[in-house]
Amino acid sequence: MHFEDTPEEAAFRAEARDWLAKAAAAYANPPTAPWEEAELVRLGRAWQRTKAEGGFAGILWPQEIGGRGGTPMQASIFDEEEHAYNIPTGVFITIGMNMAVPTIRRHGTPEQAERYTRPTLLGEMTWCQLFSEPAAGSDLANLRTKAAQRQDGSWLINGQKVWSSWAHHADYAILLTRTDPSVAKHKGLTFFVLDMKTPGITIRPIRQISGKSDFNEVFLENVVIPDANRIGKVGEGWACAMTTLMSERAGSRGGESDLDVATVIEALRGTDALADGAAQVKLARWWTVEQGIQNFRHRLTTRMSKGEPLGAEAALVKLAYARKLQDIAAFAMDVEGYEGVAGDSPLREQAEAAYQWGAVMRIAGGADEILKNQLSERVLGMPGEIRADKDIPFDQLEA
Repeated sequence: MHFEDTPEEAAFRAEARDWLAKAAAAYANPPTAPWEEAELVRLGRAWQRTKAEGGFAGILWPQEIGGRGGTPMQASIFDEEEHAYNIPTGVFITIGMNMAVPTIRRHGTPEQAERYTRPTLLGEMTWCQLFSEPAAGSDLANLRTKAAQRQDGSWLINGQKVWSSWAHHADYAILLTRTDPSVAKHKGLTFFVLDMKTPGITIRPIRQISGKSDFNEVFLENVVIPDANRIGKVGEGWACAMTTLMSERAGSRGGESDLDVATVIEALRGTDALADGAAQVKLARWWTVEQGIQNFRHRLTTRMSKGEPLGAEAALVKLAYARKLQDIAAFAMDVEGYEGVAGDSPLREQAEAAYQWGAVMRIAGGADEILKNQLSERVLGMPGEIRADKDIPFDQLEA
């Protein structure tokens, strides 16, 4: 029991702990060697099914769709307890659970919600996100992937997407396209669900500086999507995309690349670093940021559980989390000196991965500068930046 738990929360924590001790026993210790991608996906799917059957997947989802109907605090408690294990999971699960399904349930039809929700909950259906393009990163509305409706109602898709996490292992994708270039760039977009086995899709992994290939380029050449896979009305893609991105930003965290204050303190226990006053101030500040992020997430998840849309303030989570992650990782490597960058320190590898992921997080899902603009304009009511292309039809913009 944690001292801040209510009796009800303490009971749930005990239940979660007991269940994890049995269900996750195989993951109590790190794997002897890193999982290969295919094995990670297989194990991740299996763990998601295990969680669903145990009543711990989709804790905030209503019981009638397979969730627990629980509280944001219960979801937070389970995440905390699960984090103590070396669970094989990744964005191929979280994109579906935290981004695709919430967007489909908010903007799609009841039939679409029923079709995609339960298979995702059970790990039978994994997802990727096809939003960014070579000329549409931070300015997502500049995307050029074209969707043209055919006489039979289906859509013909042509274009290129990039930075698509785990697309090479995804069953389905959430896809943002341009359906009307004659209107302003934010208005002529439409949102689809795409079966990644559809003919005409080419996936090319991107080799990263870390040596991994988590991201991909995805080429779409005469790909046909039935109109039944359109989410929301034609031209309402931007609203769907904002639901997806706000959910992504509200749930920002590092997964296996995470690094928190408790981990750093434990690794440095007994060293001179923890006796240094300046280091203590930094660690205290980062701990405060962690608590603020956690509590703010509780607010946001409460709103989502009530079916309320998230506003631009959800960007605060990603903005604060990414900066803190990169800063604390840099600190962890600095205080260990040579061991922190090239030695055999147990903290080195984790800190290095966290630093790299922190740099990624300050760009992916909305760069720091973009998020600060959104917060200043939409939350604080400050004057907006001049946007010369705001009301100009997309097909009249200079390439």
